[in-house]
Amino acid sequence: MRSSNLEILFIIAAMIFLMACDQDYYPKPRGFFRIEMPEKSYVVLDSIFPYRFEYPEFTQITPDNFSPDQPYWINIDYSRFKGSIHLSYKPVEGNLFQYLEDSRTLVLKHIPKASSIEEKVINFPDRNIYGMTYHIKGSGTASPFQFFVTDSTNHFLRGALYFNIPPNNDSLAPVIEYIIEDIDHLLETFEWKDL
Repeated sequence: MRSSNLEILFIIAAMIFLMACDQDYYPKPRGFFRIEMPEKSYVVLDSIFPYRFEYPEFTQITPDNFSPDQPYWINIDYSRFKGSIHLSYKPVEGNLFQYLEDSRTLVLKHIPKASSIEEKVINFPDRNIYGMTYHIKGSGTASPFQFFVTDSTNHFLRGALYFNIPPNNDSLAPVIEYIIEDIDHLLETFEWKDL
C-alpha cells in the first residue's frame, strides 16, 4: 500500500509539472552590462600646444609617457571606459608624404581583424584643416577609430582610439560610438596655432 501512495504522489507531481510548462522555453540571448554615458560637455584645450580644440570635460589630458622627447604628444583619457585617444603631433618639414603613408600603414595593419574600414574626408578650408577619418569595424580590432589632420605645409596631427582591455568591439560598440561623437566634436572645433 505504501508503494501505491508513492506512485500516486509521483503521478500527481508529474501532472503538476507538465501543466506548469504551458509555454515554450527559449534561452535568453547573452547580455552585456548597461554602460551609463555621461552628458556631453566640453572644455577648450588652449595651452602651449600648436593646436587647440574642445574635449570632453570628464576626461583628463595626460602627456604621452612613452615618448618623452615629443612634447606635443598627448592622450585624452577616458578612465571611466578604460580607453584613450592618443594624439601625436609632428611639424611638417618636407615630409608630409611620409606622415600620410605612416598613417595609412597604421590603419592597414588592422585589415586581418577588420570586417570593414570606412573612410571619411575631413575638409575645413577656412581653418586650413584637411585629413581623413577611419572607422575600423570588427570585433577584434585594437584601434576602432583613427584620423589625421594637416594644413599640408606646417602641421600634422594623428589620432587613434585605444582601449586598455582585450578588444571586444561588439560589446564596446556603444562606448565607441560615444567617443567617435567626441572625436567629431574635436575635429569640428580644431584649430592650428602658430609656433
